[in-house]
Amino acid sequence: MKNNFGILPSGEEAGLYTISCGGVTAGITDYGAALVSLLVPDSAGNLADVVLGFDDCVGYANGDGCLGATVGRSANRIQGAAFRLGNRDFCLTPNENGNNLHSGPDFYFKRLWTLISYTGTEVVLELHSPHGDQGFPGNAEIRVAYSLDASGGLHIVYDGICDQDTVFNLTNHSYFNLRGHECTEAAMEQVLTLPGRFFTPADAGNIPTGEKRSVEGTPMDFRVPKPISRDLHQDYECLQLQGGYDHNWEVFCNPCAQLHDPVSGRSMAVYTDCPGIQFYSGNFLDAHGKGGVYYGKNTGVALETQYYPDALHHPDWPQPITKAGQRYHSETVYRFQW
Repeated sequence: MKNNFGILPSGEEAGLYTISCGGVTAGITDYGAALVSLLVPDSAGNLADVVLGFDDCVGYANGDGCLGATVGRSANRIQGAAFRLGNRDFCLTPNENGNNLHSGPDFYFKRLWTLISYTGTEVVLELHSPHGDQGFPGNAEIRVAYSLDASGGLHIVYDGICDQDTVFNLTNHSYFNLRGHECTEAAMEQVLTLPGRFFTPADAGNIPTGEKRSVEGTPMDFRVPKPISRDLHQDYECLQLQGGYDHNWEVFCNPCAQLHDPVSGRSMAVYTDCPGIQFYSGNFLDAHGKGGVYYGKNTGVALETQYYPDALHHPDWPQPITKAGQRYHSETVYRFQW
């Protein structure tokens, strides 16, 4: 079902598309190709919306925090807001400490996408990104498909093609609180598992140092499930620099992350074909969201599947480069149990 999701400052109307399958119902807007809502049963069969979001498109247009956003062309940070591809240098717009974050400030999630197809279980959206858009080379066509399966899985599939060699590194920036988005105090009580053996430390600007550091003996070790809050405030340099968790782990296996709420019984497993996953504990959240709920610091967690941050400056890491005319394809699945 499609509903009116409000009128943008441009005068354009945004739509909200609802899909349902396997006991899960999702709401997706064509404004920013954002995941607006995700209704999941608990162990007693009671539904709750487990993602942070806004009530209408105006909230997304004016809001910060990337709630539910589709992020591209390149998610995360690029040092110095510049990179070299082939024998050419490309300049982006600095929007965080002289670096570029999420390809902003002209974000994909602040644009109206085009609806390609819509069924009761899937919605497909498309964006044309011209040569020079955000500073990236080539005319690109990008599609994002959201679908639900009968086993409680939300699939997010990204496809892209470009007429020049370019950067493709798309992700979804939803914040999860499995007890329900309004239960803000519960987000850090969620139990997280991250099988990754190493993470990539970053400097004060959250740019990776180039090191791959073992999680052994650090607060970054989630190989055994633990509540997020357990080590969140440890006096550990990597946590102090970012004000909490905002780091990239290797994707060692699938599921590459699991989240569990011990009160509701809801669990979520993350599957991806990406080499990395960024765990962010919402350290700078500050927004009034759905139903007037205030989302402050640590009221939701993001698990963003992607290439390593600033990989373009670390040629020994997997590279987010797609050749001209070749297809970029990536899929992430958030699978729920209750």
